[in-house]
Amino acid sequence: MRLVLLGPPGAGKGTQSQRLVEKHKIVQLSTGDMLRAAIAADTPLGHTAKDIMARGDLVPDDVVVGIIADRMEQPDAANGFVLDGFPRTVAQAKALDDLLGRNGLKLDAVIQIKVDEGILIKRIESRLAEMTARGQPVRADDNPEAFRTRLTAYRTQTVPLVEHYAATGQLKIVDGMAEIDVVSRTIDQLLAHSSA
Repeated sequence: MRLVLLGPPGAGKGTQSQRLVEKHKIVQLSTGDMLRAAIAADTPLGHTAKDIMARGDLVPDDVVVGIIADRMEQPDAANGFVLDGFPRTVAQAKALDDLLGRNGLKLDAVIQIKVDEGILIKRIESRLAEMTARGQPVRADDNPEAFRTRLTAYRTQTVPLVEHYAATGQLKIVDGMAEIDVVSRTIDQLLAHSSA
């Protein structure tokens, strides 16, 4: 099973990805996690990405596509994967189709987790306040200003993916404002229906 989860930052893509990983025995490919790992490991890619991510801007396509291509070739991705944070643009979606096509593969579904941005901002601010109160570290790109920048980037660059994937018939839409378990059940139903 090969899936893409779309949705703005904080929509619950990470939570739903983990549930899909457990249920379908696939791997989560999170570009954000991969980039943060490169930063932590102090790699050349990490240096390139660090300042860009701290501003809340998107890392250039060629860098992200390269990371995804390398990761998809790992043995644990052979059974399938759920992409979280990629593709973000139509150009990245086309690059993903090319990567999959070279291996005789295709996506099984693209799931958009729709949320109310106003409520989402309050959710993120609350989460940050809770993390700070518990003394947990907060990522450099997890502050209200960077978050708003990420939302703007999502709106302008990622939203066209909805039209792109709707045109391919792969797009499935889920109400991300529902309870986590309800979102999970809805995704399961959509996947069962699309594979039937």
